[in-house]
Amino acid sequence: MKLAKPLLVAVASLTLTACVGAPREVDEQTGTTREAALTTNALSFNALSFNALSFNALSFNALSFNALSFNALSFNGLTSDPLMMNALENPLGQELFTYIVSCALPADASIDLTIQGTPYEFHGGLGLAPQWGEPNGFCDVDCQEWVSACLLARLDYQGVTREISLRGDNPALAVGAQEAAAYTVGEAAYFGNIFTGFFPQERYACLYPGQTEIERVCGPTLAGCAVDVDPNVTCAEVCGHPREDGSFPDCRPGSGQDWWDFPHHATITVYLEPGEP
Repeated sequence: MKLAKPLLVAVASLTLTACVGAPREVDEQTGTTREAALTTNALSFNALSFNALSFNALSFNALSFNALSFNALSFNGLTSDPLMMNALENPLGQELFTYIVSCALPADASIDLTIQGTPYEFHGGLGLAPQWGEPNGFCDVDCQEWVSACLLARLDYQGVTREISLRGDNPALAVGAQEAAAYTVGEAAYFGNIFTGFFPQERYACLYPGQTEIERVCGPTLAGCAVDVDPNVTCAEVCGHPREDGSFPDCRPGSGQDWWDFPHHATITVYLEPGEP
């Protein structure tokens, strides 16, 4: 398979930070996260579906074979990639790239980009696929699915920023005792792959046993939700046996009965605080 050419944007450097959230101009102060698996969500459906970024410039062929670092995101001779540049000039593109970086890279890494003359920092956070940011790194299918599950879990129907507990079979999602005690309401498990380059994207969820809706992600009804979820089945029916932290591994889309419904090991289960929708 012929590898795609590197993504081309103006980059200042790769710096060390400890911040998660929206891209900030470089002169702003950074914050910190309390625990690795406890994060904020406010990714909009419009940003996830932003065509120029998710289907082209950040598709499997355009981004996955390149390291998520300043080396891979730098100028290549005298050429430039208009898709990537145009995508990151759009606020929706910046929003999606923010969440991709914060899902994939650890909290001590960030990517500095200059966009239309303005410097921005895109901060690492959870570190679900740290190898993507290493020299000559790339995002294989396992990486793609972990980052995709993270993005889907951080969608919010109203665009409200709130803390959620992400749990799954990834070292970056280890749950501390304080987090486990505070976030006790299982919501749903999320899985799929938005980097395949196919339309529609693979965006799946299953309901946590006892739940009948995912108001945080889907709004007042599951109809037309940003993720495909079958209201008639729960994660207990389409996933593997729950892990000690309450997360479901190896979930299958839909009813899980069709031969093409392969299990997704990279599944993230979200827990909420009591009283959260």
